[in-house]
Amino acid sequence: QVQFVESGGGLVQPGGSLKLSCAASGITFSIYNMNWYRQTPGKQRLLVAQITSGGNTNYATSVKGRFIISRDNAKNMVYLQMNNLQPEDTAVYYCNTNRGYASGSWGQGTQVTVSS
Repeated sequence: QVQFVESGGGLVQPGGSLKLSCAASGITFSIYNMNWYRQTPGKQRLLVAQITSGGNTNYATSVKGRFIISRDNAKNMVYLQMNNLQPEDTAVYYCNTNRGYASGSWGQGTQVTVSS
């Protein structure tokens, strides 16, 4: 059973920072690309950051330069450091593999709210 447990969300003022964590289980973590997505009510779930099994990173234009994705394979963890947060970053944030995205398998996510 594949499981992703996101944590670290909360309420922050514009310009603030948060670090999200995702604990993965049920997979050979180190061989998978890991992704962070976000979703607001009534909108599409969008990819915001990816880190490959080799450590290469990719970011959505909207977060590039502000967010940093990282991973710790020894702990089966992936992180998202979010800096200079803005109200438009308000969303539920999810981590997932590409396979999990394709199959519709998701954790509960963690809520990030940036006040306006």
